[in-house]
Amino acid sequence: MEGNKKVIEILNQRLAEELTAISQYIVHGEMCGNWGYTKLHELIEKNAVQEMKHAEKIIERILYLEGKPIVSKLNPMNIGNDVEAQLRSDYAAEKSAVKAYNESIQACVEANDNGTRELFKSILLEEEGHVDWNEAQLDQIKQMGIQNYLSLQV
Repeated sequence: MEGNKKVIEILNQRLAEELTAISQYIVHGEMCGNWGYTKLHELIEKNAVQEMKHAEKIIERILYLEGKPIVSKLNPMNIGNDVEAQLRSDYAAEKSAVKAYNESIQACVEANDNGTRELFKSILLEEEGHVDWNEAQLDQIKQMGIQNYLSLQV
């Protein structure tokens, strides 16, 4: 089915964000693993996998709408030099994603594309979960201190 060009463009923008998030999470996760923070490594890896599933769903939708998925574009990444910087960077990226998905949902309503709207809505809810998780980690660091937090991640 031929889709709305604007919606396909938006899908590709969200795809670039998801591909960037995958890369950023993988780097952060592997850094945590290298530092011996096994629990944090596993949790960040799960977030990367969830972002991969988002990217896959977006690619499927673009193809359904007879568009061309652009998988060669990544947005700038913010790789943190320590765990707290990583969490802050991921938190900022997830908050930005929530804003972008809300705007994308509105654009789909205007384009009368309820299928893509529903896709964006389902991804939005998962991105909100990532925001919540990052907030919780940052709150734990604030409440117990970075050293105590990190001791729980080994």
